[in-house]
Amino acid sequence: MNPLLQVKDIAKAFGGNQVLHGVDFSIAPGEIVGLLGPNGSGKSTLLNTVTGFEAIDRGAIEFEGRRIDQVPAHRIVAAGVGRTFQLPSMPRKMSVMEVAMAAATAHHGVWGTLLGLAGARQAEAAAHAKATALLDQLLLTHVRDLPAAALSGGQKKLLGIVCALMGEPRLLMLDEPTAGVHPNLRRDIVAALQRLNAQGMTLVIVEHDMHFIREVCTRCIVLDRGRIVASCRPDELATNEHVVQAYLGGAANPVLEAA
Repeated sequence: MNPLLQVKDIAKAFGGNQVLHGVDFSIAPGEIVGLLGPNGSGKSTLLNTVTGFEAIDRGAIEFEGRRIDQVPAHRIVAAGVGRTFQLPSMPRKMSVMEVAMAAATAHHGVWGTLLGLAGARQAEAAAHAKATALLDQLLLTHVRDLPAAALSGGQKKLLGIVCALMGEPRLLMLDEPTAGVHPNLRRDIVAALQRLNAQGMTLVIVEHDMHFIREVCTRCIVLDRGRIVASCRPDELATNEHVVQAYLGGAANPVLEAA
């Protein structure tokens, strides 16, 4: 099976700070991969390079066999790569439904101009139906008319997933989707991601919660100081010497063992 995403020998520096050093990995269709590593290991930079928010200095990034590292972020979204953010910022004067619809406009609004008024109305109706279905799937129907900025942190993360899904991605990359989230909403997010994967969505998840990683992910890629030190199953993390070295300098790691 050909990889869905392939990252080849990418490097990234900010001034004299080399953040990524020759990173190589691939993601197969249908996987749920956890992207792990200590603070400062390069996880966020790697996510930003794949999704077009940072340019790479060397290497190549391919999605479905086509290079995406030389195109802007909005074209990467159009190609089928969606993402969420660790701290999603929501507008104060737009409702939850309006934010979801705005995401559809950002992805597909050009068709209204190309197809004319009738086509625009059809596109709007289709986007409204899709937003309604996604808000229901992500358990946000009861807050659809509330200001998006009034949502809890966990609900904002769910709305961020809705917005990403409005672009109909085949690969969804999530930045700490359960960080700071109430346990009840955490369960909702876990269930939502599992449903998405069952429907064929490929997921890459930056996360520190080891219980979440064990519950959701099928494979883990571990970064340390800008290099990949492990690619393994979640249940192998605690006994992987490179992972233990990365997190605690070789000492026993109760956090990993508890995962």
